[in-house]
Amino acid sequence: MFSLFLALKYLRPRRGIASVVTLLSVLGVTIGVAIVIIVRAVFTGFGDTWQTKILNFKPHIVVRPEYHGTLTNLDELCEAYDAIPGVVASSPSIETRVLAEYNNRILAPTLLGVDAERIQRMLPLTMWNGSFDLHGSSVVIGIDMARQLRVGVGDELLLYSPMNLIEKEEIYFPERLQVTGVYYTGQADFDGGYVFVSLPIARDLAGVSKGANSISLRVEKPQQLRPWTPADREGIIANIRRVTFNEIGTMRFRVATWQELDSLIFNAVATEKNMMTLLLIFISVVAIFCVVNTIIVITVQKTHEIGLLKALGFSTPQMTMTFVLYGWIQCLLGTALGIGLAFLVLNNLQNLVDFLASCGMDVFPKAIYGLDALPWRVVPFEIAQVTILVVLFCAIASLLPAWRAAAMPPVDALRKE
Repeated sequence: MFSLFLALKYLRPRRGIASVVTLLSVLGVTIGVAIVIIVRAVFTGFGDTWQTKILNFKPHIVVRPEYHGTLTNLDELCEAYDAIPGVVASSPSIETRVLAEYNNRILAPTLLGVDAERIQRMLPLTMWNGSFDLHGSSVVIGIDMARQLRVGVGDELLLYSPMNLIEKEEIYFPERLQVTGVYYTGQADFDGGYVFVSLPIARDLAGVSKGANSISLRVEKPQQLRPWTPADREGIIANIRRVTFNEIGTMRFRVATWQELDSLIFNAVATEKNMMTLLLIFISVVAIFCVVNTIIVITVQKTHEIGLLKALGFSTPQMTMTFVLYGWIQCLLGTALGIGLAFLVLNNLQNLVDFLASCGMDVFPKAIYGLDALPWRVVPFEIAQVTILVVLFCAIASLLPAWRAAAMPPVDALRKE
């Protein structure tokens, strides 16, 4: 109790170099902790937002034959998939790269040929203009693509087949399609990189005579999907594999989940988050050295008082704990203020980004990051992790200077002025 009382006494603000150094030390810990929490929250928000947008736009499970084959019994397969518990909807699809032209402006989006009826249950897209209508010679495009080509609902778009580069002996004429809808997802890759057409048109452009090259499925709980293993006999992936084998026989096929299809982006976010956290931890370590510097300054100033207290009978461990608590309190105070500062910045993060953009500093361009707003999410475990690491490092760093000051013989301490 005495050690805590003395540590609090030394922390009382007084005019002098010690009080200034103490204030700067607390401020350093505050900024270091806040930066680590803010960066981790933003990276977590990136992962969450990309996952949400991917799950809303892309299929949760894709069944496709190996070696670029095609599936022909589409109706039977889709009906069998729809009967599996946990499957919301299924739809055949053809995916290929095409060239889109309008008024001499050309882009190279990915074409998705889908079933006009079944796709309505597969993709809950938000329409910015028009409707998701794929009947006849229709095409639905994203808002970024519409802006880049300067095309709107009712305009005609030319789609060129990539088969002209593959099949030298055949000529594939472009399809002239009318834009019936413009969708919006908030992610640049989706809003500018995909166009939707009906299956017959996709077959003509992809050089497929019948069927489709994959079937997309949407499930109730996509976050619980796991890659299939031979030991899995009752899960949704196992049921899909069983149904597929019963319908297509000996044809080799692959069942891929959304985690496998988009593993690159999630692995990249996780790796960058961990590396950035490791680098930013050094900021907190530098701040902790400021706390150690404060302990050194206060022990030099209080040398005479330390000698007097030891002469009165106070033990070396008591004096050591006094200065360790002195450093701990600074770290705890700085950590608490850092957490508060992090939440303050995060709650006003988008306003700060918009303000910098208005000043000519676009720190979060959609064209680069693919999102229309800066996401963030704080994980309580990560806050606890940062707090424990900072306090632990502070205790270890404070121990040596505190012990050296407290271990000074009383006679030597009283002699020093």
